[in-house]
Amino acid sequence: MRTQRYLFALSILNLLLLAFLLLSRIGPAMASSRSDVLRGRALEIIDDHGRVRASIKLHEAGTFKPTGKQIPETVMLRLIDAEGRPEVKIGASVEGGGLSLVGRSDSTQLLLLADSSSSVRLKNPSGQERVIQP
Repeated sequence: MRTQRYLFALSILNLLLLAFLLLSRIGPAMASSRSDVLRGRALEIIDDHGRVRASIKLHEAGTFKPTGKQIPETVMLRLIDAEGRPEVKIGASVEGGGLSLVGRSDSTQLLLLADSSSSVRLKNPSGQERVIQP
């Protein structure tokens, strides 16, 4: 009889200890350390429908198939509209940097390049193009 009381008291003590441990963990999740740097291979921001609306990615070096031109490793920031078209692109590589702004149609463009030479290329919807170079 004495052993049963001892086991019952031990079971109650274990139950209280379990309840305490479970309840002490309730609360907001907090980071264990503060980090000043966000690191990753890419960053994508998506909208409520799961579509990518902005991205920062590192593109490996390769060949541009239509022209055969060698493209160096490039980091690219893209801001994308609701229809999936990149409206703003900012790129950087060892050859230089560039900024591309696209209007309502792909034929309306502003392209700023700073590579082996610098230039501004303007294109309107009717296909007229103007290149400004120093």
